[in-house]
Amino acid sequence: MLLTHEHEEIRKTLRRVIDDEINPYVDAWEDAQIFPAHEVFKKLGTLGLLGVTKPVEYGGLGLDYSFGAVMNETAGYINCGGIPMAIGVQTDMATPALARFGSAELCKTFLAPAIAGEMVACVGVSEPSAGSDVAAIKSTAVRDGDDYVINGSKMWITNGTQADWMCMLVNTGEGPIHRNKSLLIVPLLEDGKRPKGVTVARKLKKLGMHSSDTAELYFDDVRVPVRNLIGEEGRGFVYQMMQFQEERMFAALCAITGCVRTIEETIDYTRGRKAFGRAILDNQVVHFRLCELMTEVEALRALTWKCVEVHVAGGDCTQLASMAKLKGTRLTREVNDACLQYWGGMGYMDETPVSRRYRDGRLSSIGGGADEVMLGIIAKYMGILPERTA
Repeated sequence: MLLTHEHEEIRKTLRRVIDDEINPYVDAWEDAQIFPAHEVFKKLGTLGLLGVTKPVEYGGLGLDYSFGAVMNETAGYINCGGIPMAIGVQTDMATPALARFGSAELCKTFLAPAIAGEMVACVGVSEPSAGSDVAAIKSTAVRDGDDYVINGSKMWITNGTQADWMCMLVNTGEGPIHRNKSLLIVPLLEDGKRPKGVTVARKLKKLGMHSSDTAELYFDDVRVPVRNLIGEEGRGFVYQMMQFQEERMFAALCAITGCVRTIEETIDYTRGRKAFGRAILDNQVVHFRLCELMTEVEALRALTWKCVEVHVAGGDCTQLASMAKLKGTRLTREVNDACLQYWGGMGYMDETPVSRRYRDGRLSSIGGGADEVMLGIIAKYMGILPERTA
């Protein structure tokens, strides 16, 4: 895909924000294990960067997904994985279904302030007993007059302690598991307070992604108006599968930049680090390996942008998005692990960028659909997935 001057302007604008407003504070936010989402998102929202692909009537720029892809690729220049992930939740995971299928009133109330950076959003799909198996969720929303009454819990929720609202997948019926689910917008903060029945049970400690607040939330007879339903009742599983495609492209796009940065930083370090009388980089096993890894990154770039092109054209990008996420997340792990080795003892230090990427990058093969789920989707599209016997 050929990128225009307008694409590059979005890239430059985001890079300025990253360099001036985010990266200088990343280390402190990593230590605190949280970043000020409302403050950061407001800066991004003021520049239009949280609504690049969203409708203009709600404050978005109304551009096609290729512009969002440029933004997602550029987010990889943030010096940690947690903040890009939190931004991605706001732009590519919690809001696409709302923008496509939400009523005008619902979009005005929740989408517009999310685009402006005035509200922080999160997406509520995973539960303690339902991660990659989305159809196994247990949370329910029972109709009672003009309200839904929600009961259940959500786990591993990015932005969970700070979010103003959740795009929540719940069971709204007793029918087949792929047709009994709906997406609801559930307020989590109202005038700075938790609505009745909403509890942030705990802020989770993680292997990586330290600056991103991740939470477990409980919902006990929480009432939301029926007008908070996104689209049609019973179509939530379908809507969520559509949201997953952009989440998976986001993962692949961020992987490209992160891998390139790790390789380039490793080249610089190994060129200056000497052992046994010569630079580490001068060993053929090292510079050949770095060449192989960069070649794999360029292959990932071609695959991912082919997927973006299909998506922009309105085609079904499910297979390509699954391939791109699978390749991107596995390559992230491979690059970070291989390069960390060449840093020697410094690679094991918390202060080294490759160490942080090593920790942060491990999540990518789990979240947003595990590698095994991606392989199942690809096998289905290839026509080689065995039929279930039970």
